Amino acid sequence: MSRKFLIAGNWKMNKTTDEALDLAREIHAEVGAQGNVQVVVCPPYTSLAEVSGELESSQVAVGSQNMHHEPSGAYTGEISAEMLRQSFISFVILGHSERRQFFGETNESVNLKILAAVANNLKPIYCIGETLEQREAGQTLEVVRTQMSVGLANFPSDQVDNLVIAYEPVWAIGTGKTATDEMAQEVHADVRAALQEQFGEDAANGVRILYGGSMKPENATGLLSQPDVDGGLIGGASLTSRAFCGIVQAAIDHGS
Repeated sequence: MSRKFLIAGNWKMNKTTDEALDLAREIHAEVGAQGNVQVVVCPPYTSLAEVSGELESSQVAVGSQNMHHEPSGAYTGEISAEMLRQSFISFVILGHSERRQFFGETNESVNLKILAAVANNLKPIYCIGETLEQREAGQTLEVVRTQMSVGLANFPSDQVDNLVIAYEPVWAIGTGKTATDEMAQEVHADVRAALQEQFGEDAANGVRILYGGSMKPENATGLLSQPDVDGGLIGGASLTSRAFCGIVQAAIDHGS
């Protein structure tokens, strides 16, 4: 099955609103008119509405970096799915390793967010991945399988088309280290096998599995050439249009 590449930029806690708008305009100018590769940018909450408005006429979609699973309530500092929809947000990153590490998120708590996201017509980008200790102990596939089974528990089968998985080896995030092309493919293939077991072969073959972990223009082509790598969740390289659009261009070139 042919899957359209998806390149998503996670800006994390970077960019004021003015800086975010400047970057959004540059990305729009570079890759906003093409439709061969799906492009998503995920600014901080403070810039979501403005960036969404700026990109309204482009092919670039906008995503959030997180959300709460409840629709409303006494959850100081949190954002609901409905609030995101009001800003015309399409995607939401959930379960990122930094959320797990610094804010105590678990597979179970992320599962609640994933179910809330799809119930509100948001497309979850569900992040999974192992630590260096787990990889060195040979536990990578076991860890990822658990994250898949628990994080996607009760996921509605009729919404699988809206699911995106991002495999991000924790040891490669922001470190400059990258899984080899073959290491990435091994895990991506096992993730797809797990999806097949849960949702069936046809549905699983339509799910895009992104690589997240120091992807940059220099290594994008090799990673994207792997049969089960369907794009990238980009951190540091998404903060400049030159690097981010270079990765998008690598995806365009590979798909042409």
